[in-house]
Amino acid sequence: MSFFVNNRIFVNPGFEDEFEERFRRRAGEIDKQPGFVAMRVLRPLGNQAPYVVETQWESQAAFRAWVGSDDFKRAHANPLPAEATREGGGIEQFEVVEGTEAKG
Repeated sequence: MSFFVNNRIFVNPGFEDEFEERFRRRAGEIDKQPGFVAMRVLRPLGNQAPYVVETQWESQAAFRAWVGSDDFKRAHANPLPAEATREGGGIEQFEVVEGTEAKG
């Protein structure tokens, strides 16, 4: 069963390029974590919607191990300036109940 974590981040106008570039330049440490499956950075199409950073894990335990790791600390050591984001958003965690994929 998969475990998903969505981090909703409201990025202020003028900081979108810097926010996106940070993910393009990321160190890639998360890719090496046991239990990591995938990551997506979703750009909002509505002007009031947040960015969503979605990660997929084999389990909640794998995600928690990443959060407690030195790699996590390094990945989050240089945050955007405070004025780049605004209140709202936050972390959401989900277990998959049912799903389907395209066939053929």
